[in-house]
Amino acid sequence: MGLLSKKDAKLITDPLADNNPITIQVLGICSALAITAQLKASIVMAISVMAVLGIGNVVISLMRNIIPSKIRIIVQLVVVAALVIIVDQVLKAFSYELSKTLSVFVGLIITNCIIMGRFEAFALANGPWRSFLDGIGNAAGYGLILIIVGFFRELLGSGTLLGFPVLGDPIEKKGLYAIGYENNGFMLLSPMALIVVGIIIWVQRTRNKELIED
Repeated sequence: MGLLSKKDAKLITDPLADNNPITIQVLGICSALAITAQLKASIVMAISVMAVLGIGNVVISLMRNIIPSKIRIIVQLVVVAALVIIVDQVLKAFSYELSKTLSVFVGLIITNCIIMGRFEAFALANGPWRSFLDGIGNAAGYGLILIIVGFFRELLGSGTLLGFPVLGDPIEKKGLYAIGYENNGFMLLSPMALIVVGIIIWVQRTRNKELIED
């Protein structure tokens, strides 16, 4: 028998496709719009949310039988706030410039609907291991969309990926710029992130007709 049963494996694979928290559940849209102009920022945010949600789900699961129902939301907020502070301090220690770029948005992880939703819907009703898998799966589904959006916005908007030029030199007119290509500055604006997410949703629902509501 493998490490994961089929039922447990679906906790990770489902959010990557047909139950994606952004494209299907329409959660976490704000950060998808705000921080995806750069691929690096998208990757760091994805990893940050994965750490907070994975660990947070385990903590809430371990405490689920001792948390009074009337204060469960407060307890959840305290747990996620503590984890976000840790993530923020780690970013400042190892990637200070990027931490300044993401500072506000890392803080907003505390109110990310995906995290609070998984605490309420899953961690409070399941054991630590399955809660961990659920957290990792939903964070991975969220991060996948951020990375896809960040990839296309940075590539088409700046001609770079992770800060490195991949289409040529726009100043010296080398690479694609030599044949008249120009960066699309609109891709760096938040509305274009929404359009890219919309295209992903369209492709996803075209591939799976069951996702189309009557």
